[in-house]
Amino acid sequence: MFSGLVKGVGRIAARTDLGKDQRFTIELGGAVLPPLVVGASVAVNGVCLTVVTTTGAAFTADVSGETLAVTTLGGLAPGSRVNLESPLRAGDPLDGHIVSGHVDGVGHVAAVEPAGRSLKVAIDVPPALARYIATKGSVAVDGVSLTVNSVHAQRFTVNIIPHTQDKTVIGGYKAGTAVNIEVDLLARYLERLLQAGGETKIDRGFLEQHGYARND
Repeated sequence: MFSGLVKGVGRIAARTDLGKDQRFTIELGGAVLPPLVVGASVAVNGVCLTVVTTTGAAFTADVSGETLAVTTLGGLAPGSRVNLESPLRAGDPLDGHIVSGHVDGVGHVAAVEPAGRSLKVAIDVPPALARYIATKGSVAVDGVSLTVNSVHAQRFTVNIIPHTQDKTVIGGYKAGTAVNIEVDLLARYLERLLQAGGETKIDRGFLEQHGYARND
């Protein structure tokens, strides 16, 4: 598990074909991570990968054909910048939100515009993911924990403060940029509970009764 608080930006140094899979070599650059060991997990643009080898300043990770196909990793070339985060440890503060590193789909930046010292970024997501994104809820974009400002149909907006612009790849976004999207786990589980039913019927009335929804 991760928190969505990126520890810095690394760089894709090389990609090696391994049949249908690929091995990525990733330089840590300015990212401040605990010492890496073989078998450890690292979130790369929000995708949880396993360290295969490490030199301290760089590591390699195998990426399956499925992951290449359903995330933005398949489109990264040597030199591409990537967000890096190490997994949470027992006792670490959860300053972002719970992020699994299992990307739900790919969105695309629709617009980027100044908003004071921040950036307002609008992102379009596939219809199957749009229903999980709520105003003032959480979403992970390329592994970065963000608060949703607004939602309209399949588009949501987020504000990116200067610190996040400087410390993540989001500062380089432009219209058309493909981004990894992971929706809030709570939304996933809530939907499953609503579908499952059982002795206690979890519906809108139940949620309103317990303070999780409002009738207005």
